[in-house]
Amino acid sequence: MSGYEVRPIGVVRSALTDPATAPKQGPEGAPEAELLLDPAVLPALDGTAPGDRVIVLTWLDRARRDLLAVHPRDDPANPVRGVFSTRSADRPNPIGLHEVEVVAVDGPRVRVRPLEAVDGTPVLDLKPVL
Repeated sequence: MSGYEVRPIGVVRSALTDPATAPKQGPEGAPEAELLLDPAVLPALDGTAPGDRVIVLTWLDRARRDLLAVHPRDDPANPVRGVFSTRSADRPNPIGLHEVEVVAVDGPRVRVRPLEAVDGTPVLDLKPVL
């Protein structure tokens, strides 16, 4: 297979700093966070407004790419399963998928909630929830 080039369009700014203690999913207590976007992509925000539901695609840069099976939710009581049947961050291509609500759009800063991605996580794309 050939490779693909993916360039981040921004970065997550969040009070969450440790993946081990961050909520597993947004609705499990994740805070508001900010997506700080590259000014070059600002025209792509046209039409995005507070109240919109969007899917934030991230690159889980601290995840392991060599794990193919895990205990779901990092709980040893759960039987080991292949990562494609879990929401584990550890996977061959650690792409994060986060459904959030847009709280505010201010130039390159997009406030969203709830977002379980930790501070510094690269943002790959935003897609509307249909």
